[in-house]
Amino acid sequence: MKLVGISGALIGSKTSKAVHEVLVAARALDANIQTELVDLQDYEVEFVRGTPLSYYNDDTWTVVNKVLSADLLVVGTPIYQASISGVLKNLFDHLPIDAFKNKVTGIVTTGGTDKHYLVSEYQLKPILSYLKGIVPPTSVFVHSDSFNEQNEIEDQDISTRIKKLAQEMVLLQQLMNEQDS
Repeated sequence: MKLVGISGALIGSKTSKAVHEVLVAARALDANIQTELVDLQDYEVEFVRGTPLSYYNDDTWTVVNKVLSADLLVVGTPIYQASISGVLKNLFDHLPIDAFKNKVTGIVTTGGTDKHYLVSEYQLKPILSYLKGIVPPTSVFVHSDSFNEQNEIEDQDISTRIKKLAQEMVLLQQLMNEQDS
């Protein structure tokens, strides 16, 4: 099983770190899980122009294909102005409408105010569902204050919720795979 984590931030490392922690937690549950972090800071994904994917640059192709090749995904985004990041929305716009069919799609969000914790529920979850993703009940919001100066997550409650999210994701995907076989 291949778990791809997407960090939908162009600056900073908190979102990437939070997504990475879910990947680590999933590997701890099942050593056979292959993990990969797709940090959108590392790619120049072009803006969607309404043309076929073949008209876009290599980075766009690479990221889209990494996402499509995943068996399950964890999607991370910082919350800006009570919304997901533009770079993440742009990536979603490149995907076919059944991109996440039969794939568990976990959610991790980061933000500077607790008022943003519902963005995952009211904005990101509908997008993942539209793309046919199976969204587990647990999602993780990580407040900026939960990170120390080295951008390590210090809050034990957050670490526990990250492990719970990973556990739900792996279990749901294993159940989905059993039904398909």
